[in-house]
Amino acid sequence: MKFLTKFVDYNDPKSFGSRIREKRSYIIKDMICDVFEKKGSVNIIDIGGRKTYWNTIGEEFLTEKKCKITLLNLENIDCPNDSEIFKFQYGDACQIPFSDKFFHIAHSNSVIEHVGNMEDMLKFSKETQRIAKSYYVQTPNFWFPFEPHFMFPFFHWLPKPLRIKMIQNFNLGHIEKSNNLIDAIIKIESANLLTSKEIKNLFTDGKQIREKVFGITKSITAIRKEDENCNCS
Repeated sequence: MKFLTKFVDYNDPKSFGSRIREKRSYIIKDMICDVFEKKGSVNIIDIGGRKTYWNTIGEEFLTEKKCKITLLNLENIDCPNDSEIFKFQYGDACQIPFSDKFFHIAHSNSVIEHVGNMEDMLKFSKETQRIAKSYYVQTPNFWFPFEPHFMFPFFHWLPKPLRIKMIQNFNLGHIEKSNNLIDAIIKIESANLLTSKEIKNLFTDGKQIREKVFGITKSITAIRKEDENCNCS
């Protein structure tokens, strides 16, 4: 599975995963342009975000559009204290410590599937809609046959006991082999992929953009924009 891990390595700009992410970035760049044209600056919260994710967008673009990005996470992974663009904020994605509509854009990339059960996902969706007028929430599609965390075909469709057994015996994708049953269960339950219908019901005031690979929807992005007529390149 090392080949598959490298295939979607987001730290490698030439990998398939990085190219997909770069292609997807036009959505958030368009939203940033929209806000900048109206406000003159852009205040973004990246829920569960990391600074390295924004390499695809580029600091030159972010500086030009006067972006300030708050990386909300449970730990500061790669946000320098002296950054002009980024700042770290400790916080829970299901209980965000900011007032209503504090940000122009709420952004989240492949995070909602990690927050817990459906009740937790509902809290996440409500918080995302509460803290900003516009939002961008991307998540892998449950019905895509390749599981992006364990990087094993059809893995998420297999019975849970079998998945637990597999992670007890093998390293799978980004996930290391578990030494005991409890650790294996925790790892299996750490990612719960969503369907398009579930996303629609969680983000009822937004629209969906579906990213396809080989004609199959690989990921789903729910967005809400104040102005749908923005066409900034």
